[in-house]
Amino acid sequence: MTRMLDDPAARHPEKAHRPDQAQPKKPHWIRVKAPGSKGYFDTRRIMRENGLVTVCEEAGCPNVGECWSRGHATMMIMGEICTRGCTFCNVATGRPEALDEFEPARVAQAVEKLGLSHVVITSVDRDDLPDGGAGHIARTIRATRRRCPNTTIEVLVPDFLRCPDSALEEVVAARPDVFNHNLETVPGLYPEVRPGARYFHSLRLLQRVKEIDPAMFTKSGIMVGLGETRQAVHQVMDDLRSADVDFLTIGQYLQPTPKHHRVDRFVTPEEFAALEKAARGKGFLMVSATPLTRSSYHAGEDFARLKAARAARMAGEGL
Repeated sequence: MTRMLDDPAARHPEKAHRPDQAQPKKPHWIRVKAPGSKGYFDTRRIMRENGLVTVCEEAGCPNVGECWSRGHATMMIMGEICTRGCTFCNVATGRPEALDEFEPARVAQAVEKLGLSHVVITSVDRDDLPDGGAGHIARTIRATRRRCPNTTIEVLVPDFLRCPDSALEEVVAARPDVFNHNLETVPGLYPEVRPGARYFHSLRLLQRVKEIDPAMFTKSGIMVGLGETRQAVHQVMDDLRSADVDFLTIGQYLQPTPKHHRVDRFVTPEEFAALEKAARGKGFLMVSATPLTRSSYHAGEDFARLKAARAARMAGEGL
């Protein structure tokens, strides 16, 4: 598969008309070393040999050096071109290619080669497909489960907006260990940050997962530093708990290019610690809130803690 050009205009034609936004200098607490370890290059080779795309590269994740050096990569399926044009996201936007029927098997093979005990599988939005790609996601889960039965599987899915109910049901029926769908930001910023999505639809999606399978772990995340208020962030926490979401991630928004949404401010580590404390007080089983937190960052270790937290809560409630 040929990766999109690095030219922002080619990757994001829908953002070409936007005025440039100044990119402020990053504070010391979110600077990371450039990748260059043997493990990093080994992981990149396996991805290339299997013709796979990773969100680590496409979204410009700051943790790619650390994660790939440990053999951890987040698979991005259904191509590298998204049908949405979120102003925070660095994944290319445009008209996607047809689905690759052999991709689920290649993902499973890469998971086996990397020796992953936990894998995160995400995707672009595919509004061009009647089911939003749900069937392809489910096939990827099943292929990975067959080839790597001891690997736990986390999926980070699109919102399946305007898809039939059966789309979500098919993904849940494939039984991922963690079902993740990110709200990304507070509802008041959706028109600017996530214009193709609907806040309450995404919230309802997470709630429906628990209605279909109450035992399945659910997860969601937001970015801060986009212009949200603390009160709005706390309201998102309350909304997610009302939907019985187990795991919340909160990380700093980083602006990929001058054409993307501006960074309103850099939230301090102390503020992240306060957000984590507040979220735990609201009843989440697991919270990760740091400047460099991303949905799949340390996902395997967090999943082990998530299971332990549920077991401890159930024991405390005498269940």
